[in-house]
Parts: sequence; structure tokens; C-alpha cells
Amino acid sequence: MIAPQRLRLALIGLGKMGRAVAQLAPERDFDVVAALENPGDPDARFAPRQFADADVAIEFTEPAAAPQNAVAALDAGVPIVVGTTGWYDYLPMLEHRVESRGGALLYAPNFSIGVNLFVKVILETGRLLASLPGFDAHLVETHHAAKKDAPSGTALLLEQALRLGLGRETPITSIRMGSVPGTHELLLDAPFETLTLSHVARDRRVFAEGALLAARWLVGRRGVYTMRDVLTAPDSTPNLEGR
Repeated sequence: MIAPQRLRLALIGLGKMGRAVAQLAPERDFDVVAALENPGDPDARFAPRQFADADVAIEFTEPAAAPQNAVAALDAGVPIVVGTTGWYDYLPMLEHRVESRGGALLYAPNFSIGVNLFVKVILETGRLLASLPGFDAHLVETHHAAKKDAPSGTALLLEQALRLGLGRETPITSIRMGSVPGTHELLLDAPFETLTLSHVARDRRVFAEGALLAARWLVGRRGVYTMRDVLTAPDSTPNLEGR
């Protein structure tokens, strides 16, 4: 069996997720060659030299800082995986930047493989519910108290998938408490029964694992991608991330 090529990784952001990626990276054949701690200041700027000849970058910071962090990596010729959510209004600008620089960007509200499977389950559930009377739907998402955006990017992604199948909007309840990595539930209630579908992240390393998988996949490519591109061959599943 051929060992995977070791890749040089630049980390932008050393919060909970950045530290989780840094911890797991050596086990997944990455060498962290630059760790750029960013407090989320939108006026902070990274020089190309700070990427230290990295093969790929992973970004987990704050919504106000994420677009400029992506621009800095693209200007340095480094493909970048962006895990921050809440910045998607700037996506057209970054798509143009990727095209003009011949670079590569991959973004996702959630890097968990289980969550990305859950999106497909939710889409199909919506299609089934559309033909069944009597069921009310509600999404509940729970994250740690420090999470800034509510609803989360993942909750919005799930709502989009459900709406596409169901044909109507579904309310979202956001709970922020303690140190919960992330729990997403779809509650379906009828007069005489209740159905609950859920995904529970037990450890932040599940997101770090997916981000590193995405980073390895992105090296050598050009364009703008999501986790759907990483995990599945082209099919009829709509591309929902960030839209």
C-alpha cells in the first residue's frame, strides 16, 4: 500500500476548531508549516510570505474575517478550505477571485461526513412528507455558547434541503449552551405519533477530520467546491451549501 503524500498545511485561526485540526493533522499526513492566529479583526491582513510555502490552507475564524482570509490565501497561490460560516454574501466576490487567480476554494457549513449524509436523508424526508398530510416539521440545533451565528450554517443547509423536498419553510430553533460541539434534530409531529431524526457530533475532531479530507482533495484542483464534491460523484442532489 502506497503511503499518502505528506502535505504542508497553513492554519488560519487557532480557536477550538483550529486547535482540533492542528492536533489531528500529523496523524493524517499533514505538516503544519504556518499557524496564523486571527482574533477575527476584519482589518487584519496576511502577507503571502506568511503562508510559508504551504500546499493548502484551512480557515476557521469569524464571519467578518473569513472572506479576506480566503483572498489572502488565493493571492498567495494557496488553495483554501473555509470552515467559517455566516459570510456567504461575499461568495460571488470570492468566486470571481478564484477565477481570476486560477485558484481553488472549498467551503462548507459542516465537514462531518455524517452531516452531509444527513442532508440527503432530510431532502428525501421532505419529499415523502410533501405527499403525507398531518405532519408538522421543526428543526432544532444546539451548539456551544461561544458560537456566533444562529441559526448555524448547518441548520440553514438542512432547512434548505427540507424545503426543497417539502415545498415550504420549516422553523428553526437555535440553542446556545455549554460546550456542545453540535446537535441537529428534525422533529416531525402528527396527532398520534412523533418522529425524530438527529445527528450528534460527539467530538470536534469529526469536523477536523472532514476539513483535512477536503484539504487533501482540493490540492491540484481549480475552482469553487463544497463537501458534496468531495464525498459524492456527480448526481441529482442539489448543491445547497451557502446558497
